[in-house]
Amino acid sequence: MLDKLNTNNKVVGTKQVKRALSNGDAEIVYVAKDADKRIVEDIIKACEEKEVELVYVSSMKELGKACKIDVSAASAALLK
Repeated sequence: MLDKLNTNNKVVGTKQVKRALSNGDAEIVYVAKDADKRIVEDIIKACEEKEVELVYVSSMKELGKACKIDVSAASAALLK
C-alpha cells in the first residue's frame, strides 16, 4: 500500500495534509502509528468526516522513507 506514495502526486506533512483534506484533494491519507496523537487527531477526524480512506503506517520513519524524504513523517496524503 505504501508503494502508491512513490509519486509526485502527494503531499507530506501535517499542514499540507490538512490543507488537502479541507480542499477535498486527498484520496488516501497515511498516518504513522507512533506520531504524537495531538498532531494527527485533527487529520483522523477530518478523514472520518469527509470519508477519506485512512491507512496506518507502523512508524514515522517508515512513512518518511516511503515518501522518499530523508526525515520522518507523521502524515502524508495521496492526491486525487
